[in-house]
Amino acid sequence: MDRPRREVPAASGPGTPDAGRQGSAGSRRPWGTVVAFGLVSLATDVVSDGARPLAGPLLAQLGASALLVGLVTGGAEAASQGLRLVFGPWADRTHRYWSFTIAGYALTAVCVPLLAAAPATGTAGLVLASVLIIGDRVGKAVRSPAKTVLLASAAKGVGRGRGFAVHKSLDLTGALLGPVIVAAVLAATGMLSAAFAVLAVPATAALALLLWLRRRVAGPGGGTVVDGGTGDGSIVDGGPVADGGATVVGSGTAGGEGAAPGPAPSLFTRDFLLFAVSAFFWSAGLVAFGVISYHLTTEADLPVAVVPLLYAGAMAAAVFGTLASGFLYDRVGGAVLLALPVLIAAVPVLAFSTGLVLILAGVAIWGAATGIQDSTVKALIADLVPEARQGSAYGVFAAFEGAGALAGGALYGALYSDSPALTAAVAALQLAALVLLLRTVRQARAA
Repeated sequence: MDRPRREVPAASGPGTPDAGRQGSAGSRRPWGTVVAFGLVSLATDVVSDGARPLAGPLLAQLGASALLVGLVTGGAEAASQGLRLVFGPWADRTHRYWSFTIAGYALTAVCVPLLAAAPATGTAGLVLASVLIIGDRVGKAVRSPAKTVLLASAAKGVGRGRGFAVHKSLDLTGALLGPVIVAAVLAATGMLSAAFAVLAVPATAALALLLWLRRRVAGPGGGTVVDGGTGDGSIVDGGPVADGGATVVGSGTAGGEGAAPGPAPSLFTRDFLLFAVSAFFWSAGLVAFGVISYHLTTEADLPVAVVPLLYAGAMAAAVFGTLASGFLYDRVGGAVLLALPVLIAAVPVLAFSTGLVLILAGVAIWGAATGIQDSTVKALIADLVPEARQGSAYGVFAAFEGAGALAGGALYGALYSDSPALTAAVAALQLAALVLLLRTVRQARAA
């Protein structure tokens, strides 16, 4: 005789027993979910950011010009941001947040180690490297909106500024370790291919950890756990759990994969649109590190093995910028983001010089600006937009950032040899971003 199934309410708040084990992304132990996602991002950023500072030198080795490096690296960032306009709403419509998250991480785990093969493919190497560099960033576009919705749900319980800051600090720890690892491999072998190939190890670890986490954390919303009699009661984002036979059944919320969406609240508010347009302007001025690394190896005459170490220093600065801005955000709100255009305006003045001290300062400021853009900015989006539209909001917002990154890649490539014109163009873009940010902050505070 079949044993009767007993229904256990899904964990949905801080008072639910065993919520850390059976809860959703916003359960009683949200720090556990935040940290777990941070560890996945840490391992993935060892891969992606280990390769990122070598994009310029690799393309240069394969025969690319400064303009082509700017277009490829700028296009990669544009794909990373712009395609979220597709995948964010798609994740909201289907509620398959976990499916998009896993697919995006898998794409990065495949593309980056394959860069090791580019120098060995002859004349096709430049094309292959360009496709793989862009493919890595497409993976980020696939996963980022869905993962951020999961993370925003968990971070509500700890303060979104702090939650995103702690997650991003772990993420940036990986971005710091990756360049150190590839620098060590370069120093030992002198081969770019070996540096890319070794990144297959953390790529595999990231996917294994993500799949482990997938079985233990649901999507945002709720549901009912149908316990198969083992007492495990684990909740997942739809589908069975092998060791407990538990599935999530509908509760009228957008919790599991495939849940029926409800009426969608408005997304395009004035505050959100002002914020998105300001993001276009600051992204157009924030140079891709591939262009900086190209400058360091071709004009500043730094050894290629030193470039990943400078990138690691930038990631250390990004950790500081992330934590400082995140904790300040929970105290003073969006006003902390007014520092972002000011930091970005200083980057070309310093990073494209030939003096080592100025270059170090420029790289550090670039890192701090990148950290703020990738963490605290997302906290403000989550506070401006209803949860049911957050995947779409991150996608739309990233499309504005991606369009700015593409324009910025062309801008830096075209004006690379004319430093005064480049500095003036970036300053004008950041002035526009600052004005729009100021209006956004005032209106959001009034609301």
